[in-house]
Amino acid sequence: MNSEITYLLPGVGLVLLGLLLGFAFANILWRSRQSAYKKEVEKQVKDEFSEEDRLERIQLLEEKEKLYGDHAAKLGELQKKEEHLGNRENEISIAKIEIQQDREELNVENNRAKQKESSLVQREKKVLRRDEEVSTKINEYGQKLELLSGLSSEEAREFLIEKVSEDVKARSAAIIRAERVRVKEESEREGKKIIAMAIQRCAVDEAVQVTTSSIPLPQEAVKSRIIGKEGRNVRTFEAATGVKVVVDDTPETVLLSSYDPARREVACRAMRKLIKDGGFTPSKIEDVVGQCQKALEKEMISEGKKALTEIKANRHHPDLPHSVGMLKYRTSFGQNLLQHCLEVAHLSGLMAAEVGLDVNLAKRAGLLHDIGKTVSREMEGSHVELGIELGNRFNEHPIVKEAIAEHHEDNERMSAICFLVKAADTISSIRPGGRREDLEGYAQRIMRLEEVANSFTGVRDVYAINAGREVRVMVKGDQVGDDDAEILAFEIAERVKNELTFAGEVKVMVVRETRSVRNVGRNRNGRGSRNLGNSRKGGHRRNGFSQSQRKPTTVN
Repeated sequence: MNSEITYLLPGVGLVLLGLLLGFAFANILWRSRQSAYKKEVEKQVKDEFSEEDRLERIQLLEEKEKLYGDHAAKLGELQKKEEHLGNRENEISIAKIEIQQDREELNVENNRAKQKESSLVQREKKVLRRDEEVSTKINEYGQKLELLSGLSSEEAREFLIEKVSEDVKARSAAIIRAERVRVKEESEREGKKIIAMAIQRCAVDEAVQVTTSSIPLPQEAVKSRIIGKEGRNVRTFEAATGVKVVVDDTPETVLLSSYDPARREVACRAMRKLIKDGGFTPSKIEDVVGQCQKALEKEMISEGKKALTEIKANRHHPDLPHSVGMLKYRTSFGQNLLQHCLEVAHLSGLMAAEVGLDVNLAKRAGLLHDIGKTVSREMEGSHVELGIELGNRFNEHPIVKEAIAEHHEDNERMSAICFLVKAADTISSIRPGGRREDLEGYAQRIMRLEEVANSFTGVRDVYAINAGREVRVMVKGDQVGDDDAEILAFEIAERVKNELTFAGEVKVMVVRETRSVRNVGRNRNGRGSRNLGNSRKGGHRRNGFSQSQRKPTTVN
């Protein structure tokens, strides 16, 4: 046992010695590695610090360069500003010099002005003294003239004003007469040319409407059926149509009387249909009248579209054809309104083409100028006012509405197309066969024309001739002079235009007669002697007989 322990002890010692040696070697190796790692770490730290220093230095250099650049730019700006300030100082100094020179010049001018002012004051005093002297002389001469002439200054002034006014009146009348003749000749020549060309190219029917329509009967016995039991049928017919039925002794004829052509047309159609069918009962009459009214409404729309197509008015309000078609069943002084409006439209279009205006617009204005006459008479207002309302309702062109409003007025501010529509309306109204006038109205117009002309001072006789289209006024030569006759014709024409209503134009002609008479006789010695006395009329001294006729004045 002891021997084994003895053998084991050296081995354990060796093992312990090896462990100690190994631990010491390992410790030495670890320390060497630790020192190497420490050196490497220090080296890396040093390298990192050196890179940061380099970057900081580069950044500092860049900032330094930037500062140098900014400094140089600011120095350049400062130099420019210094140069600009120097230039401004030079300019200011120059301006100061100029201002000083101007001030000196102004002082010189001020001194001159003061000298002129003082001289003007002296001259003004001299002028005032001369004015006083002149006024004194004028008063003295005025007193001398009053003593010599026997007239006061007021009387002389009134006499001078009267003479000057007469001279100005005579000269103005002569100028008016000459200009009127020239303008009238030129306008008449061109107007006749255009109107004649338009009339030649416009052909229309002459139709005069009456207030009654006659219906032929197949036999006389039909009259009793029309009248019915105790007049029941005829009363029903009159109530349904609004037309008066006249059943008199005229053989095989019934008369329908009404001032409304549309109602009369419905009555004619209904009467013809009832006579053909033979069913004269109140219910049948009402049914037939209703059917005829509907058919007439459709025909009005058809006629309106036809008329609008004829003047090439393709764009229009949907209700416009009905209003235009109603013109066919309206009359004015016996003239069918649709034919009249179509005639005015074509004449306006032809004249517009000659003077270079819008032809289609002129035709449209001519067709619609009397559209207000289609409105029911229950509505208040003239046909012009009602026509304007329809024009606004149908969104018509302003010139068309102006033609509706002004075709019976004299307005110098109207458009050219409105003047053409007025001329065409006048042509259509006064042409032969266009309209008819009753005898009573004609006689009243003639009497009124003579009454207006006789109301002026100096008028001797008045004659209305040419169916009232011309008025000849004979004046007293001793009261009305040549120039006064021209003014008198103008004044009569103005009163006729303002006080009378007529279609077309009336010509006013003032005729003044001047006579100068000289008597020649023999004395007792057988020698001829002259009677130096003159018998004069009109204030003019002429030999022989003369008659002066004033040029006519036309009223449109």
